[in-house]
Amino acid sequence: MFDLKSWIEAHRWAVLGVLVGAALIGSGVFMTRTAEQPGVEVLSATISAELVVDIGGEVVRPGVYKLPVGSRIEDALRVAEGLTVGADTNYIEKYLNRAAKVSDGQKLYIPSKSASSVQDNRININSASQGELEGLPGIGPVTAGKIMAGRPYQNVSDLVEKKIVGEKLYDQIKDMVSVW
Repeated sequence: MFDLKSWIEAHRWAVLGVLVGAALIGSGVFMTRTAEQPGVEVLSATISAELVVDIGGEVVRPGVYKLPVGSRIEDALRVAEGLTVGADTNYIEKYLNRAAKVSDGQKLYIPSKSASSVQDNRININSASQGELEGLPGIGPVTAGKIMAGRPYQNVSDLVEKKIVGEKLYDQIKDMVSVW
């Protein structure tokens, strides 16, 4: 017959080692499962609720203004305190969509009545409608959409630099467009 008591006395150090090892493993498992897991820290980029617009030409107070995102050209004209008596209202009625949203960094230029007729006929690539852009030679719906998506432009040559149009098409339209 097997005598458990004498076997434990004969192997007491081995039994003690197994019990201590089991206790250590159990406490390690317990601590890992109950320990606070490091959380994932979510860093969010600050999204500005403002955009900056440069308003010039025939407005009462030309300058750089901060406007809320979603502002319209009409809002920009209001912060510049409106048009001067020298503003070319004919141009504004034809080419300036006051309901269009302004974009961050956009330049909004109001020409004067005394501006040359060449300037009066140019299309503003920063505010022209799809139809106005499609009226340019070589500009179809796709290119007009690309021009509108690439706004704002600081210079007419941005059309080539932003790869909206190629050099050949740019040479055809460069005298027919403006950024003011």
